[in-house]
Amino acid sequence: MTIDAVPPFQWHGMPITADAVEEASARLSGVARRTPLQRSERLSNRTGADVWLKREDLQPVRSYKLRGAYYLISGLSEAEREAGVICASAGNHGQGVAFACRALGIKGRIVCPTGTPRQKRDRMLELGGDLVELVLVGRTYDEAAAFAEQEAAETGATLVPAFDDPRTIIGQGTVAQEIVEQLGAAPDVLLVPVGGGGLLAGALTWMRERAPHTTVIGVEPSGAASLAAALAAGGPVALTHVDTFVDGAAVRRVGDCSYAVAAVRPPRTVNVPEGAICSEMLEMYQVDGIIAEPAGALATAALRTSVQVQADQSVVAIVSGGNNDVSRYAEVIERSLVWEGRKHYFLVNFTQEPGALRSFLDEVLGPDDDIVLFEYVKRNNRDLGPALVGIELGEPTDLAGLLARMDASPISCERLTEDSPAYRFLVTGM
Repeated sequence: MTIDAVPPFQWHGMPITADAVEEASARLSGVARRTPLQRSERLSNRTGADVWLKREDLQPVRSYKLRGAYYLISGLSEAEREAGVICASAGNHGQGVAFACRALGIKGRIVCPTGTPRQKRDRMLELGGDLVELVLVGRTYDEAAAFAEQEAAETGATLVPAFDDPRTIIGQGTVAQEIVEQLGAAPDVLLVPVGGGGLLAGALTWMRERAPHTTVIGVEPSGAASLAAALAAGGPVALTHVDTFVDGAAVRRVGDCSYAVAAVRPPRTVNVPEGAICSEMLEMYQVDGIIAEPAGALATAALRTSVQVQADQSVVAIVSGGNNDVSRYAEVIERSLVWEGRKHYFLVNFTQEPGALRSFLDEVLGPDDDIVLFEYVKRNNRDLGPALVGIELGEPTDLAGLLARMDASPISCERLTEDSPAYRFLVTGM
């Protein structure tokens, strides 16, 4: 099969080409780490393919974002450097900007959503030192980005976009160049995590010109699939709802420049449920010894759910970041158990008489079932005592038996599903 060459691409007069990516690679030498490309025995055994991990979580800022941020800032004029820089970030891009500001002696402001994990906020301040100021605005990345854009217009500071700028995209594209150099050949499949699309656009830019036979797959979280929405609509659109759990990729609207690069020859896109990402995070930690944040586990999680590869293929997945707050692991475990079908919630109406709970334990629960949550939700009824009950099963297949025993029991049990208002209110607090 012959693949036509992609014509040189420009965005507002600035070329986004493989040559530009290679120039950026030279500028980043000695700044961005040439991160390892490691073979994954776990994923190779699971898929039958030859699976490799590009460990961008091992950058000095623990994500690939250093590449684009430093490349953009290092190219500023003296006047622009004097005016300083500003950016919006869910955490990783801000760390890259902080690192660049300190290395280049430039003042910067970093605008983050209020929900940005404390670990990422502390790290930004540590990396930037006295040269960096942190500002918390809005609940989502998009709200923080709007504020940063307005501040840049009012103060004259240079806006350093996390993804929607040719220079950022070119810097991120150096990841793809390194992968091919380290592997010794272009992989058959490249799995790229997608938030705003900067890393994907950079990888597409270099791979299309230098390794056009590689299948590049953009992997998005199911709760924030903004690139897929843009490709379907013929242009960037704002999602009506965004699940912010995968904070490094929870972007409501893919970048205009990122989309334009992707639209030249649209890549395949897939999305992965947040619960599957959590299961992958836990396996990476427990089996591989890799501490990945949700966005960092996004690409490899696709091999669980939505990407099938052939036994003779070489596959590279980019582990994009490792800035995970340890306090989030309780939620990670919760989402994983729910997605795997091991944990379920019920509203159980217990009669207010002795032995009601004992009857439920003896007649309804299976031998390997465990009550992991029990909380009365109403206490002023003399006859009934409704309780929120969380049950963890020994195996997901045990659910059918549990539901059958509940139906046969005189105790009223209502299963709460993830899409029900009661589940969101009682379980997730949303």
